[in-house]
Amino acid sequence: MSGMLTKAMARNVFYGGSVFFFLLFLGLTFDTVQGLPETDNRHNLTEAAARGKHIWETRNCLGCHTLLGEGAYYAPELGNVYERRGPDFIKAWMQAMPTNSPGRRQMPQFHLTEEELDDLVEFLKYTNGINTQDWPPNIEG
Repeated sequence: MSGMLTKAMARNVFYGGSVFFFLLFLGLTFDTVQGLPETDNRHNLTEAAARGKHIWETRNCLGCHTLLGEGAYYAPELGNVYERRGPDFIKAWMQAMPTNSPGRRQMPQFHLTEEELDDLVEFLKYTNGINTQDWPPNIEG
């Protein structure tokens, strides 16, 4: 062998590598699809949860909080807050903000009505029911 890569060899490496990585891509895609949960949580989305999602979006809660790992890291993860704290705590916390405690991060007061608070709690209950395959890794988010 001359130690040089001929055009034919380069073409074979290109086509062989392309086929190999295309098959690898298909295999990984198939494996991912097989690992997806069978249940679909969309049927649990109530009108109240949809209104709560609208409140979540219009108040820019993702600007501070994370939800199922997405969002900012300034404030706690809220994907499982319904399970951790319960609906009464969530509503009381929202109504008590800001606490004006010096040296602490403060959540703004959004002046939500009782119905809006109930809708937001329903949205957090809905997100708590999503199969996240054990995310977040610790119970406190």
